[in-house]
Amino acid sequence: MTAVPDGYSYGPWHDGPDPLAPPVDLRDALDEIGRDVMAGSSPRSALEEILRRGTRETAGLDDLTRRVWQRRSEIQRRHSLDGTLREVQQLLSDALTAERRELFPDPSDDARFREAQLDALPAGTAAAVRELGQYEWQSQEGREKFERIRELLGQELLDSRFQGMKQAMQNATPEDVERINEMLTDLNALLAAHAQGVTDIQDRFAEFMRRHGEFFPENPKNVEELIDVLAARAAAAQRMLNSMTDEQRRELAALSQQAFGDPRLAQQLSALDAQLQSLRPGEDWTSSARFRGNDPLGLGEGAQAMSDLAELDALAEQLAQSYPGARLEDIDLESLERQLGGEASVDARRLSELERELRRQGLFERAPDGSLRLSPKALRRLGETALAEVVNSLRGRTGDRDSESAGAAGEPTGASRPWRFGDMQPWDVSRTVRNAVLRTASTGGRRVRLDFDDVEVIETEHRARAAVALCVDTSWSMVQENRWLPMKRTALAVHQLISTRFRNDALQLITFGRYAMSVELPELVGLEGAWEQGTNAHHALLLAGQHLRRHPDAQPVVLMVTDGEPTAHLEPDGEAEFSYPPLPRTLAKTLSEVDRLAKLGASVTVFRLGDDPRLTAFVDLIARRSGGRVVAPDLDGLGAAVVGDYLRTRR
Repeated sequence: MTAVPDGYSYGPWHDGPDPLAPPVDLRDALDEIGRDVMAGSSPRSALEEILRRGTRETAGLDDLTRRVWQRRSEIQRRHSLDGTLREVQQLLSDALTAERRELFPDPSDDARFREAQLDALPAGTAAAVRELGQYEWQSQEGREKFERIRELLGQELLDSRFQGMKQAMQNATPEDVERINEMLTDLNALLAAHAQGVTDIQDRFAEFMRRHGEFFPENPKNVEELIDVLAARAAAAQRMLNSMTDEQRRELAALSQQAFGDPRLAQQLSALDAQLQSLRPGEDWTSSARFRGNDPLGLGEGAQAMSDLAELDALAEQLAQSYPGARLEDIDLESLERQLGGEASVDARRLSELERELRRQGLFERAPDGSLRLSPKALRRLGETALAEVVNSLRGRTGDRDSESAGAAGEPTGASRPWRFGDMQPWDVSRTVRNAVLRTASTGGRRVRLDFDDVEVIETEHRARAAVALCVDTSWSMVQENRWLPMKRTALAVHQLISTRFRNDALQLITFGRYAMSVELPELVGLEGAWEQGTNAHHALLLAGQHLRRHPDAQPVVLMVTDGEPTAHLEPDGEAEFSYPPLPRTLAKTLSEVDRLAKLGASVTVFRLGDDPRLTAFVDLIARRSGGRVVAPDLDGLGAAVVGDYLRTRR
C-alpha cells in the first residue's frame, strides 16, 4: 500500500515475505514426514522427501527443478545466435539494392563504374562491408542503411559486454562514441592498475565511477564488484561465441572492426576481455550450448541468453541440494523470480521456512548414535493425528456411540485441572468461568470471552487401571503386503489414547518377527522393515505375560496384530527355532503361553490381517483358549478396531 495525494493505492507486496501470508502448516508436513518414517524412511530422508515433494499449498523442489530445466530447454529450442549476422546481411542487401536502383537510370560512365564496383564485392558479408567503407554512396537510403550496419555492430558489441547498452546507444552521435571509447580506455587502465596492486586503487575506482558511473547501473562499490559484474557478462559473451560455428565467429570478428566505423571499439573490448579472463579465471569461459530454434538473437540478446542458462544451471544445483552443507537458504530467490516468476520465489521461500520451523520447534533430535530422529514432541503430534483419525472412524460406526465417553467413568476426586487434547471429562464450569473473568480483568478487557486456556475439567478416579500389552507382527510379510504403516499408526493411536485419557494404564509395545522385544514408541515408529524369517508369537506372548505380572493390580489386556501363523518359538537357551510349515512344538509352546495368560485373567484379542486358512484356524484356537476373540479388519480399519476393542475390554 502506497500513500498518494488522493488516498492510497494497492499493489503486490515486494519488500520481503508477505506479512499477510498464512503461516507454514507444520501439522500437515509433520504428518507426511511421520508417514514416511513409519514406512521405513529415516527422519532425514523423510524431511528431504517432503521438501522435494512439497505440500498441498507449496510446490516442492522437484517441481521447481522441472520448471528450471523446462525453461532452459525452451531457451535453446526457441532461439538461434545468428541474429546480428542476419540483420547485417539484410541491411547490406537493402543498401546495395537502393544504390543500384539509384545508379540504374544514370547513363554516365561513373554510374557504370560504380555498378562494377558493387558487382565485384567479395561474397563474404564482413569483407563486403569492409570494401564499402570507402565507397561514396549515391543513394541516400543506401548510405543510411550502411551507416545503420556500423551503428548496429557497435551497439551489439557493447550490449554483449554491458547489459542495456544497446538501448542507451540508440541514435548515438560521434560524441557519444567518443565517450564510450574514453570509458573503455579508462576502464582498461583501472583494471591494469588493480592487477599491478597499486595502493590507491580505491581512489582511482571512485574517480572512474564519478566520470563513467552512468554506464554501470549495477552501482558496484569497489573494483572487485566491478570486475565480478564485467567478468560474468564477458564470460557469457565468450560462451555465446563458443556456441557459434567457426564461420560465424570469423564473420563477427571481421565485422567488429567496422563498429561505429572505428576499429578502436573492437580493440578496447578485446583488451578488456583479456584482462577479465586473467582476473577471473574461475568464470566459465570455455563451455558452449546448442541453440536449435528459429528466433534469431543479437549479440546482446545472445549474451543474455547465455547468462540465463548459467543462472538456470546454478538454480538447478541449488534446488538439488546435493552438495555438502546444502541449505534451502542457498537458493537465489531473485534469480528464481527472474527465471520462473514470483510464484516460484514464494514457493522456495515457504519451503525454506518449513525446514527452518521444523528444526526450530524441536520436532527432530539427535539419537545417541548421532542419527536424526523424531522428538517426543513430534511423536505426540503424530499420535494426536492418528488418534483423531481413529476417533472419527469410531464415530462413524452405528450403534457404538459410547466410545466417546470411554475412560471418563469414575467418581469425581474434588480436584480439577487444565483441559488437554483428548480429555473427555466434564468441565468444571465455575473454575472455567472464573479463569476467563480473571484473564479478562488482567488484560483490561470489558467483555468476558472463553478461551481454550480457561477450560478446566473435573478429575475423576478411574474404577480400575489396566496393563496393556500390544503385540505387533514385524515379519517381512507385513512389509510385503503393505501392512507396515497401518500397524505403526495403530500403535501410535493406542499410545496417544492411553497417555492422554488413561494415564494410569501401563502400556507395553512388543514387536515380534524371528524374535520378540519390548520397544519404546520412538523405536517402533523408526523401525525399518527387514527380511527375516519367522513369526514368533510364542516369544511375544511370553513378554506380554512378564508385563502383566509386573502390574498384578491392573486389569490385563493383550492385543495382538498379525498376518501369519506362528513359525518360530523360543528355546530354553534363548535361541529361536524357525520352521515352515510350523512345527507341532512351535504351536504347542505358543498355546501354552496363551494358557498362562488366561490364568492371569487376560483374554487375547487377535487382529487377523489376511485370509490364510491355517492362520484363521490357529487364531480362532487362541481366542477359544483365552476367552478372547478374533477381529479381521481391513487395513484402513485396523486402528479403529484395535482402539475400539481396547476401550470395550477396558470398560
